[in-house]
Amino acid sequence: MRPLLRCLCLFALCLPLPSLVLAARVSELKIDLGHGARTYTTAQLLVRRDVRSITIADDVALKQWMHYRALPISVLLDGISPGDHLQFVAADGFAAEIPAAVLLNDRGSTAWLAIEDPAHPWPTLGASKGSAGPFYLVWTKPEAAGIGSEQWPYQIVSIHKLADIAQRFPVILPDSALPNASPVRRGFAVFQRTCFTCHTLNGAGDAKLGPDLNIPHSPIEYLRADLLRAYIRNPQSLRHWPQAKMPGFDAKTLSDADLDDLLAYLRHMVDRKAQQ
Repeated sequence: MRPLLRCLCLFALCLPLPSLVLAARVSELKIDLGHGARTYTTAQLLVRRDVRSITIADDVALKQWMHYRALPISVLLDGISPGDHLQFVAADGFAAEIPAAVLLNDRGSTAWLAIEDPAHPWPTLGASKGSAGPFYLVWTKPEAAGIGSEQWPYQIVSIHKLADIAQRFPVILPDSALPNASPVRRGFAVFQRTCFTCHTLNGAGDAKLGPDLNIPHSPIEYLRADLLRAYIRNPQSLRHWPQAKMPGFDAKTLSDADLDDLLAYLRHMVDRKAQQ
């Protein structure tokens, strides 16, 4: 056994069981907005004077009414302006790309960083996914600003200010000659919001959960349109796999019009594959 590991094991054996549980749940959040990274622990955030008790009526991850201790996310984003772009990275590789304008919207939707208290853990997500904590981005009145389910990242480990997606990953852009109102361009916006959190395209992207959606082949190339639609709505309806991670997107989360546009974008990108 390595010396450091031996020391850690001996330390753990000296702790009473409740202390072991709490020690295992102590977690950190890293925030890097371009002027020096900051790290916060759950304990530091829970004792802040601006922490509030909030209620979420229809929690996206836990599918029930939830009560959280939470901070308005804006208080942790010093110096952020509406033109900035933020990435929320989860422990499992999920990477939510959220424009700062969405987080700072003035339409009534408020983004909160829910903080799990180790002494009062949240319900588990089920299917061996553990807790949504220690940090979870939740929204009050999400419908006011059209907040989608992919903009509720949980198990957050870091938040970064980055250039927007188009600048970082030009190989996922549709043809620049397309008009702004084209279904393909609308589909590109849907793709960024709903797919890019888990998948890469043309090898580009930061998410680590799902396969690439264009190379070597796009799902458009090997699934009939009706089967692909069914798969997006309910992955288990096409291929039953208990370990599958992809959620279904119902019509409330992804409208039929948005799904049409998304498929138009994927179809368009088949002819814009990156060199392998």
